[in-house]
Amino acid sequence: MKIAYISTYTPRPCGIATFTNELVRAINRNERQMSVEQHIFAVTNGADAYVYPNEVVREIEKEQLTDYIDAANVINNGGYDICVLEHEYGIYGGNSGGYVLSILKRLRMPVVVNLHTILENPSVDEKAILLEIAQQADKLVVMTSYATDLLTRVYHISRSKIIVIPHGVPAFPLRRAEAKEVLGLTNRRVMLTFGLMGRNKGIDVVIKALPTLVKKFPDLIYLVVGKTHPEVLRHAGEEYRHYLEGLVHELDLSHHVVFHNSFVGQDQLATYLSACDIYLTPYLNEAQVTSGTLSYALGAGACVVSTPYWHAAEVLADGRGILFPFKDHQALETELHHLLVDDSRLDAIRNRVRHLQGELSWGSAALRYLDVFLQTQQEHGFIKADGEDVSQAAVHLDFQHIRRLTNQVGIIQHATYATPNYHHGYCLDDNARALLLALMAQENNRQDDRLNELISTYIAYIYYAQRPEGNFRNFMGFDNRFLEEIGSEDAFGRCVWALGYLVRCQTNSSFHQIGKEMFDRAKAHFLDMRSLRAVAYNMLGIVHYLEYEPQNQELIGILHELVDFMYLEYQQNSTEHWHWFEKVVSYDNAIIPLALLRAHRYVQREDVLQVARLSAAFLDAILFRTETLSLIGNEGWYTWQASVASFGQQPIEVYSTMLLYTELHCHDPKPIYHERMKRAYNWFLGENDLQLKMYDEETGGCCDGLEAYGVNRNQGAESTITFWLSTLHMQRVFGHYPYYPLASSSWSKSSKFTVA
Repeated sequence: MKIAYISTYTPRPCGIATFTNELVRAINRNERQMSVEQHIFAVTNGADAYVYPNEVVREIEKEQLTDYIDAANVINNGGYDICVLEHEYGIYGGNSGGYVLSILKRLRMPVVVNLHTILENPSVDEKAILLEIAQQADKLVVMTSYATDLLTRVYHISRSKIIVIPHGVPAFPLRRAEAKEVLGLTNRRVMLTFGLMGRNKGIDVVIKALPTLVKKFPDLIYLVVGKTHPEVLRHAGEEYRHYLEGLVHELDLSHHVVFHNSFVGQDQLATYLSACDIYLTPYLNEAQVTSGTLSYALGAGACVVSTPYWHAAEVLADGRGILFPFKDHQALETELHHLLVDDSRLDAIRNRVRHLQGELSWGSAALRYLDVFLQTQQEHGFIKADGEDVSQAAVHLDFQHIRRLTNQVGIIQHATYATPNYHHGYCLDDNARALLLALMAQENNRQDDRLNELISTYIAYIYYAQRPEGNFRNFMGFDNRFLEEIGSEDAFGRCVWALGYLVRCQTNSSFHQIGKEMFDRAKAHFLDMRSLRAVAYNMLGIVHYLEYEPQNQELIGILHELVDFMYLEYQQNSTEHWHWFEKVVSYDNAIIPLALLRAHRYVQREDVLQVARLSAAFLDAILFRTETLSLIGNEGWYTWQASVASFGQQPIEVYSTMLLYTELHCHDPKPIYHERMKRAYNWFLGENDLQLKMYDEETGGCCDGLEAYGVNRNQGAESTITFWLSTLHMQRVFGHYPYYPLASSSWSKSSKFTVA
């Protein structure tokens, strides 16, 4: 069996690295003598360099997204039978470690995930990432029963996917007296805490409990073994260690508290654990579902005294250890006193945990993991062979967030997460988009009276925003006062697009009539526009109007002039290798060739059609430069002498891109256009550069952008409207609400967009 691990790895000082190293070693020497080949894809931090052992075949720089994608490709092509991911939010790059999904969603093999951290109250990002991990994994391994409860209760993950395998522990060959002799601690009562140090470990609580105890038990010594956690060191230095050292000095405990500032190996650690009379984990909060140090102490047969964090509360129940309240040094002092004056009580606890060494040994853990790997392979293969498509999920129309953002005035521009943000008020752009959405939804469901209410609200905003001469104001504060006399050209154009759609669609006559009047007033400004996108929006609105009144020669004449303007911009800016209308490809780009393609129905110019196709092919090569839709980010855009900006990707781009491919399919029904449209839609649902969902099923909203760190979790009007416009468009084209693959479907770089 050939196994790939994605994890941190020794010699990096990290608990996950140590865990993976011990698991790999244990599987190598498994009792069944099963032949295994194990390779590590080690997550590293550029600030530190390590000399890795031979089993590390590739390094993944934590904050380098391309490293994750490259690693996925290497694993897929490496003949591995199974991939094991060790998951802890902090070891991976991106917001809450979201970059790890860029590997998981690309893997084409069985995947087992070890969950080292499970939060009861996760952030939005943390919950979304764990749910995505669970969706991609064949099996989730946890180390306690409480972890299973959290996964089912908080994350609603099926128990059938979860397997409990306790944390492995090393062998402990030395007796207590022998270990004490090795450490030079003969005739001392030894208390111990080990692990990477940080304020959350609560070591100061133990130190504060010692002054009275050492007077009664002068042979008592407390060993604190372990370096400061690298992340703590990076951000706070040795501040906590210095605080502890000062506390020891203040309480006159220098002969009773010893710090070993080192990351000890397994053999030395086993010696420390064998020597201790009492092991302490005085952590400061309950949210720790797994503690490797606690498992090691139990495996060593130690008497453990701990605060009741989740792992400790479970494994120390029924007299297997002693619990004391968080941050309560007086309660700890009392419990330690009872143990130190009564050896029989200490021995009774040790006897209750003595049998755990065999159950928790790494040898036992290795056999359980091998069983999971074999089972996962069989089940994964069976599902594939059976043809059952278990990776499909439906998107159902849900306007709850649209209604949440809409009040009696219009739709609020922005949200903080899913809560409307009144500070930013309203804008014409979003009310025009919202009108377009409500009209499209009404065409699908004429029995929904609530849609008429939305349509009325958005029309009323647009009507109030229009000036007597036909122009529009855009931004309005929450106090219902407009913030400028005339809005942007783009806002004007988006409004014309929506009004043209209103005129052509079969809504009630009063809506139709007021839309027609507003469109006619705005008509005087159509030829004043100089923004290419405003021109394109106007063209789309005119084409919709002409669908209602196809013989309107005035509008056809205006359309010809707008096409001429756009064609001239192309001629002035394009080159042999730059088929675009400007020297920068920026926002809502697909709308420009889309407008030319739609205008061709009325202008019938082959040179314009050729420009539309050339620019569409040029844009396609940019957007599909990888296996997923990769939008041009607003952090620099794409200029003709620079590279494409990767992040600041906006949902608005997806809808116009889908419309472009639909129009191309109307002109030339090639399958690739529908394939591109589906892939564009799937950007919302996780098939993007970060493999993170933008749509939030819980709120009915869509997140505002895809950033280098992860998802911008605010769910404003533009992004949410754009998502639902895209969903309705998919329904219209394919006849049903869309389904999407949760794992990337097959992709061929030979799928080329060609110009007829």
